[in-house]
Amino acid sequence: MRWLAVLLLLAVPAMAQTRLTVDQLRAFLKSSVDLHHPDKQVADFLRKSKITQKIDAAAYEEFTTMGVGPKTVETLRDMVTVTKDLPPPAAKVTAAAKPAAPVIPPPSTETQLEVIEKAREYALGYSKRLPDFMCMQVTRRYVDPSGLEFWRTADTITTRLSYFEQKEDYKVITINGRMTDVNYQKLDGATSSGEFGSMMRELFERNTSAKFEWQRWATLRGKRNHVYSYYVAQPNSKWTVSYQRTDVTTPGYRGLVFVDRDTNEVSRITLDADMPPTFPVQMATTVLDYDSTDISGVKFMLPLRAEVRMRAGKELVKNEVEFRMYRKFGTDSSIKFDIPEPLPTDATTEQPPKQ
Repeated sequence: MRWLAVLLLLAVPAMAQTRLTVDQLRAFLKSSVDLHHPDKQVADFLRKSKITQKIDAAAYEEFTTMGVGPKTVETLRDMVTVTKDLPPPAAKVTAAAKPAAPVIPPPSTETQLEVIEKAREYALGYSKRLPDFMCMQVTRRYVDPSGLEFWRTADTITTRLSYFEQKEDYKVITINGRMTDVNYQKLDGATSSGEFGSMMRELFERNTSAKFEWQRWATLRGKRNHVYSYYVAQPNSKWTVSYQRTDVTTPGYRGLVFVDRDTNEVSRITLDADMPPTFPVQMATTVLDYDSTDISGVKFMLPLRAEVRMRAGKELVKNEVEFRMYRKFGTDSSIKFDIPEPLPTDATTEQPPKQ
């Protein structure tokens, strides 16, 4: 199982009362309607939340016409009274409309096929080109028992990741800043592996028979990328999901692959699993970003960040994984395992394509 996602239920830490602005309340209500959450569940969550701004008559009318249930409408009516003396939301400043960017034509069909073949050649040789190295993997794990994407921090894990002779080895160093000797494969909660070439290689292997289709141009970390959608049928999949270390499935999957226009290097892969309806995990998704990284004076495209999300029942889990402090593998290699600040959001933000 080269790409493994394991989901165990995490102990949810105590959490202070959720505070919501009017904009956050609006987003929450829209999400609850879109996801068909039960009326009672939504109303109960709102009663336990603290609204920090005034809900005026216009906002109340907007919220009650979104399609929420009667218990939620009743709770919103009470919130109007409770928040009447709070400050209103700040007025939004509308930015001047920018002229539309020129439409960039797609590459020819011949070029699209050529790009995929060059990306395939790159992906299949990727692991062999990597040096032996070490790095720090920081995994910030979050849970949401409500299923409404109000995340609670579960823990932060630092791991020494060694890549030697094209094999990954994980050693957990700290959990929430405390030293530990827990085996990585025996960690409770959601974990993943396979970022260093396995996921990419298996997508492009001939016997995977992935179906690629050009979608659009994108700009990622300042570089123009081809964006292809892909689909891998279940019989050809090698991507494995395990639940509670007992139930295992190998679903088909689909997603996007970003290919650098100038180098044909893969810079991002997204994955959405087609989970069997009877499997305990109903949703499993991954976004994996690569970036140019220096190891002993040589640049390599290496994993920068990954985000893994899963859902079992109404419980959601999310892992935000960062790869830091790459070093050449050796007996004198050392890494300081202090927990760093999260990567800035623009490190993985897709920008509008530029001409």
